[in-house]
Formats: sequence, structure tokens, C-alpha cells
Amino acid sequence: MTLHRRTILRGLLQGTAIGIGLPALECMLSTNGDALASGEILPRRFGLFFWGNGMNPDYWVPERAGDAKDYALSAQLMPLQAVKSKITVVTGCNLPIPNIVPHMSGASGVLSGSPLLAGSTDDDNSFEFPSVDQIVADAIGGATRFRSLETGVQPGSGLSYNGPYSVNPPESSPYALFERVFGAGFREPGEEGLLDPTLALRRSVLDAVMDDSQRLMTQVSAADRARLEEHFEGIRELEMRLALMEEDPPDLAACLRPTQPKDSFPDIAGRPQMFARNEAMSELIAMSLACDQTRVFSHFFSSPVNNILYEGATDGHHSLTHDEANPQPQCHDINIHIMECCASLLKTLDGIQEGDGTLLDRCAVVCTSDVSLGQTHSLEEMPFVIAGSAGGRLRTGHHYRSPTRENIGKAMLSTIRAVGVSAESFGNKEGEAFSGISDLEI
Repeated sequence: MTLHRRTILRGLLQGTAIGIGLPALECMLSTNGDALASGEILPRRFGLFFWGNGMNPDYWVPERAGDAKDYALSAQLMPLQAVKSKITVVTGCNLPIPNIVPHMSGASGVLSGSPLLAGSTDDDNSFEFPSVDQIVADAIGGATRFRSLETGVQPGSGLSYNGPYSVNPPESSPYALFERVFGAGFREPGEEGLLDPTLALRRSVLDAVMDDSQRLMTQVSAADRARLEEHFEGIRELEMRLALMEEDPPDLAACLRPTQPKDSFPDIAGRPQMFARNEAMSELIAMSLACDQTRVFSHFFSSPVNNILYEGATDGHHSLTHDEANPQPQCHDINIHIMECCASLLKTLDGIQEGDGTLLDRCAVVCTSDVSLGQTHSLEEMPFVIAGSAGGRLRTGHHYRSPTRENIGKAMLSTIRAVGVSAESFGNKEGEAFSGISDLEI
């Protein structure tokens, strides 16, 4: 017997028609549990958890390499213990790029695989090439309502780049993110819903604009054509999103409308509620994936050079990385807190059943920072954790220790290939990686 995922039990209750949705049953799935019975493969997803100011290698690197039974998580990785079997810790890798602007050079290197496009002031610095989330979104983001989602716990912490000086600003309000993804235009499987009656008009207006654009493109300079093309690309993306809003909701068993979060998380005695904000964002990110509203997310917990005043700390984070005496116990506590927030996101993904596994099993989430030791702005021994197996394509429960100080871009290349990016290399110039790391791949 085969049932469609959207099968609903219908009946009458005191003369009123009712319908009850069904949970994910074996007869709704393929024989190997990774597809719906209709043949539609459960999607793979890519995610990013990024924090600023690095870590301390002395407390980050596990003592031994090997599989889960052979190595123990380090002190700063211990918050990930609950998902240890589903992560791979990558250590011993460097960023082979010019470290000309502390923190930002490393951010550009790890996220785009390329040197920073440095300006005359800090405000003029930019990634020269797209960040990894946008590279993945180009490959797998077109089938969903949102090509990618950018979120931030610290306001303004985003480093998602389309190209030079083109940043995708992160949404740092859980309430605003809920309204954007799960407000008007969202329908759960089996839910009839009401479509915006103006959608057809808005689409026809966009069509008219695109027709006019073709004529305009023949009348302007090459530089203006490039600028217009970028502008029209945004219009085309909006048009695709409107079309997806008119279609049936995604056929995924785990999809439920999440609870609306609080509308604000005010600071407490000058200290932001980082854990609470992150927890609310984690729930929304997870359900955005489960409902197939997006397959690519970048979650920026904090920015490079951030000076967040964490609970229990006597000074801001960046200041402590430079001013606190070794072994920097307050910085150590902050790093543990950040990894607790990372673990919250990963455990939320792992708590959602999908097929014969969990949502995390279908993901590859890269957890990384802009430097290793913040005190020296080092680009050696870069922090890098991959969570999830991308549907069985990445090794998990493993600590890989590079024997040759490899380019960390090789680990990123293995990761993006696993989620469906056909790429011969990752990065550009000094940071380009031409091969992945076979020990990470299955």
C-alpha cells in the first residue's frame, strides 16, 4: 500500500466537516527511507553557523584524531557532546591568504575562499567574491520560496556576499523572521489557506518591467548593463518567489507552523540575551528547512571584532581577547557559551524526524569563525566543524587532523560538493582549493 504524504482523514463532527493529517508512515516513504513514496528525494540542505573573534586552540583541538570512540571532545567543543556522533571536527588546517586586515581577512578567506578586497578604511572592506552560502544557493536554492535565508543574533553581523559591496543583510529579529517566512503566503501541508488576491497583478507588473528591461539594456553602456542585470536579477528572484507562493505547499512530513516568538529580547543590564535570541532563531531556521521554504541558511551569531558584553564577563569579547591575561579564562567561558548556542541549533535540527533519520542528517552545517586565536589574529589552526552528513555523503563522528596544514578551503569544497554543488574548486587567488579532503567524504 502506498499513501500520499498529504492524505487527510476526513469526516463529520456534529455536522461540521473536519480533516486530520497523518504522521510520516512507512507507506509514504521509499524503501530506503530517503524519499517520499512518490519518488521525490528528500532535499539536502546547507547551513552556516558563524561567530566572531575565534577560539583558543589549546582548548579547542581534541587530543586525538579518529572516530567517535577514539577521541574525546575538547573543553571548548564539549557543548557539542549530544551531537558528537553527527559532527566531524576538522583541525590542523590554515588559511593561505594575506592577513592584511585583522579579522576581516580571515572572514573573507574562510567564507569565500578568497583574499579580502581591502578599502582605504574599515568601512570600505568587502568580499571580492560571493560567500559560500550564495555559491550553494546558486546551485540548490532555486526550487524554494526563499533562495537563502540570512539570520543574525547580533544585529548587523551578516557576512553573506553576492559579490563586491553587495551584502545580504541578516534578519536579527525572531519576530520579523517569523512574519517573513511563516506569515502571509505560508501554508502548511493540507492547509487550504488564502492567497493574496494581488499576486497575479504583481506578477504581471513584473513581467512588464522585464519586457521593458530588454529594450533598455540595448541602449546603455556595458557598465550600466552590468548594474541593471544585477537589479533585474533581484526582480526575477521576486517573480519566482511569487510563483512559488501560488503553488501547493511542500510535501514534507515534518512541516509545522512554528510558535510565534516574542517581539523583542531587550538587553539585561547592558548584556544582550544571546542564548535566548539564538534559541528562538534556531526554531525558525529548523522549521524553514523542514517546510522547504529554503534549503540554504547562514546564521551569523556574532561579527568579527564584536565587543559583546557576555554574562559574567568584565569587558567586551574583543577587548578580552587582547587584554585578558593568559590563559584567558573569561574568553574561554565565552567560547563555551558560543558553542552551547551552536549546539542548540544543531540539536533543534536533530530533533526533527525526517524520513528514517533527522533533519540534521540531511544537512551539512559548517561552524566556523574569522580567526583561530583572537589574541594574535592567527589564520593557522582555523576552527571548522561540519554537522550532518548531507544525506550520507559526509563522514560523521570523526576528528580529522590535517597532517600537512592543508588549506581549510579543501574542507569547504568537500562540504559544498556533498550538498549538490558541482565545483572543481572553491575560492580564488591564494585561497583557492582545487581538491576536497577524501577523509571527510563517503
